[in-house]
Amino acid sequence: MVARLAPVTIVETAPTPTAVVAETTTWEEFPDRWPQLLEEVWTFVRTRGLGAGRNVMLYRDDRPNVEVGVELGEQFVPVGRITRSSLPAGRAATTIQRGPPSRGGIAAAHSAVLTWCEANGYEVDGTRWEVYGHWAEDGDPADYEIEVYWLLR
Repeated sequence: MVARLAPVTIVETAPTPTAVVAETTTWEEFPDRWPQLLEEVWTFVRTRGLGAGRNVMLYRDDRPNVEVGVELGEQFVPVGRITRSSLPAGRAATTIQRGPPSRGGIAAAHSAVLTWCEANGYEVDGTRWEVYGHWAEDGDPADYEIEVYWLLR
């Protein structure tokens, strides 16, 4: 099944509180690291009975310095590597990848946003993030959505 991309649009994003593990990694290591980091956050959230939202990944730069975690609308006391953070507020270019998650599909979504921004005279600042929809075990994989955002200068 091929992922489908929504048209790129410009939106104003509000800060979205998150619980995350922040880490500096490499692009080669990151695909193997993010499941471990996400499980670390979910273990924290579940053991404290916190009401978490969707999974998120925030890339602060190209190194990459990343934050892997979940949306979290309530306050909590950070413990160990779990910290409070927020998805950025501001003008961002965005698209939605629909279909099963895959590295190729997510990469295509990021590429589509960058190509659109360049073609339309928008400059990105390097900060980008992904917001993952909730997976429904009995749902149609074609309906799964991943939102991709790039903060604009």
